[in-house]
Amino acid sequence: MRSDVTPSPTYDLTEMMRGLIARLYPICRSITGDGLRQTLRIIGEQIPLEINEVPTGTQVFDWTVPQEWNLRRATLTAPDGSAIADTDVHNLHVLNYSIPMQKKMSLHELKPHLYSMPDKPDWIPYRTSYYAPNWGFCLPHRVVEQLRDGEYAVTIDTTLTDGSLTYGELFIPGQTEDEVLFSAHACHPSLANDNLSGIAVAVAAAKILSTQTNRYSYRFLFAPGTIGSICWLAINQSQVDRIKHGLVLSCLGDGGSITYKRSRQSDAIIDRTVAHVLREAGTPHTINPFVPYGYDERQFCSPGFNLPVGVLMRTPNGKYPEYHTSADNLDLIKPESLADSLQTVMKITRAIECNDRYQNTQPHCEPQLGRRGLYSNTGGNATPPGYEMALLWILNYSDGENDLLEISRKSGIALETITIAAQMLLDKLLLRKL
Repeated sequence: MRSDVTPSPTYDLTEMMRGLIARLYPICRSITGDGLRQTLRIIGEQIPLEINEVPTGTQVFDWTVPQEWNLRRATLTAPDGSAIADTDVHNLHVLNYSIPMQKKMSLHELKPHLYSMPDKPDWIPYRTSYYAPNWGFCLPHRVVEQLRDGEYAVTIDTTLTDGSLTYGELFIPGQTEDEVLFSAHACHPSLANDNLSGIAVAVAAAKILSTQTNRYSYRFLFAPGTIGSICWLAINQSQVDRIKHGLVLSCLGDGGSITYKRSRQSDAIIDRTVAHVLREAGTPHTINPFVPYGYDERQFCSPGFNLPVGVLMRTPNGKYPEYHTSADNLDLIKPESLADSLQTVMKITRAIECNDRYQNTQPHCEPQLGRRGLYSNTGGNATPPGYEMALLWILNYSDGENDLLEISRKSGIALETITIAAQMLLDKLLLRKL
């Protein structure tokens, strides 16, 4: 067990996260293409990424890597020559993965290709058509309502060609080959909370963990949603059993309280760890059960893999009004939320690093702690509150079945105190690590 687990470095990473989000926000990303590569290159300026390319047409389980999509510019012009939509103004204006199109048409012909939100008339929706050839424009509904009959000019300058899907990963080796996986999807254009906040928190966590001696190895994956994680799982299928704990990071910058979505296993160590950390923090939070809808946990938790991967969020996807709209912008990101999200991630990693199961080597009645220097004469202020009680709880419940997380939960004593006490007992040969 590590006894040198220390809090995160004191330097402030909040400004780095805000700056990274601001820099990535204008880029037109998709599940393939140069926008995705540019995003990974910028992330790579902060942490050393290994970039992987998966060619178009590659079969990955039941999926096929699609053609690569790139956008130069898309415009929609009214009969009077005025601009209605222009991706140079906002890249959500084009249906993501639109096929090339240059044509003049009537309003009647155009309308099936316009996407808006009547309940949010001032916002541009984010819509995609990755796997079915289509084209279109996304507009504020108030703009759609003002369109009049006449001839409209459609120009969508895109390419769909054989290329590749790109993803990046960072591996931080630890003292064991057992891995903790952090995953953040990197495919959404100009969505600050859904997409970029998760990336920023993952980058900051990687910076901290790369400066520490860790028991576990840590893997950070930045990939396009769904097809990216499917590609990674297909390529790494033979070694995914090394993943002992995992978190998908997303929606971590808004003003909501922390939400955790459990893994498919429901009671995996990552599920118990996050619940324990949030409970100890004493702040409002929500823990939701696993459902097979959401982010890339769907792939990691598919029955063939059933990996212990949950999702850490603030307000969940689809539960805040700005989700998948132009209103999910830089104004939605709260610096204090980014900082709290990062702090929560680091508390989770410290709890994972500390947790172990032990066997009491003197299980018949209490061992005499006083003559071992563990009781009454333990140094006063050098030991944390509850320390002596922690010794008794650990000895009583170190039966090979309960780990330190469970002992902390049962006793109500902080995990940090339990960890220190367990190390003392281990040093005195009263515990045997399992």
